[in-house]
Amino acid sequence: MTLHISRVSGLAAALLIVPLFPSLAAAQLAVSANDAKAVLVNGVNTVPPNPADDTVTIIDLGVSPPQVVGELKAPSSVVGPPQNVAIAPDESIALISSNMKLDAADPKKLVPDNRVSVIDLKATPPAVIATFEAGLGPAGISINRAGTLALIANRNDGTVSVFTVSGKTLTAAGKIDFDNPRSGPSSVAFSPDGKMVLVSRDGDHKISILSIDGNKVEDTKRMLTGGFRPYAIQVSPKGGSGVLERRKLCRRHRAGRLGPRAKPSLLQR
Repeated sequence: MTLHISRVSGLAAALLIVPLFPSLAAAQLAVSANDAKAVLVNGVNTVPPNPADDTVTIIDLGVSPPQVVGELKAPSSVVGPPQNVAIAPDESIALISSNMKLDAADPKKLVPDNRVSVIDLKATPPAVIATFEAGLGPAGISINRAGTLALIANRNDGTVSVFTVSGKTLTAAGKIDFDNPRSGPSSVAFSPDGKMVLVSRDGDHKISILSIDGNKVEDTKRMLTGGFRPYAIQVSPKGGSGVLERRKLCRRHRAGRLGPRAKPSLLQR
């Protein structure tokens, strides 16, 4: 799977390219979630006046040059990419989480959101077919290889939302609570057999291990350590190792600016 964060025309964008796994070599779609609420002004993350609507762009990589086959409005956020976009293995749907939204009381500020959009990739043109609520501040999303289960890490309330997937329909199936609202669950990664999930916890520097039996997801209470502020996480296709990105604060944070540096770590069985 290739993940990329880019900035285009001042918009923060998260791009997810399929195939998700080597067995899906025929997949030729890319989905980009574009946040219109976040721009950098002199290095400071700023909400522009009267921002445009967030959008999602669907790109066909099967032609040369790649071609945009659809663009639609859907809430998104630069907080969470590149993991806030997930595509079902059969490419029927895409899920987009919105971590932050405009503050209704002060449009110059952002507050945690809880919305997740379901996009029908088979429709012509692609369209949002459902919007549902996860926890507060949904960030990383992952769908298992079987396409039957979706997990969403909720950064602002220390939980992971569980949804079953049947075709293009998602149904709430519970929530994992880490008993620490500041644990900052950021990213979720399924093992290849779908029986285990790793959850990075940016807020308390831990990695939780969840067990899965069918649609039942449980917190094993076992944890790994992967250094300071583990953020993005992924498991290798063979399941023998995992890679996580750690966020390190640089000096610009002392001046109130955003300046995380990413450092990868390798996890092995």
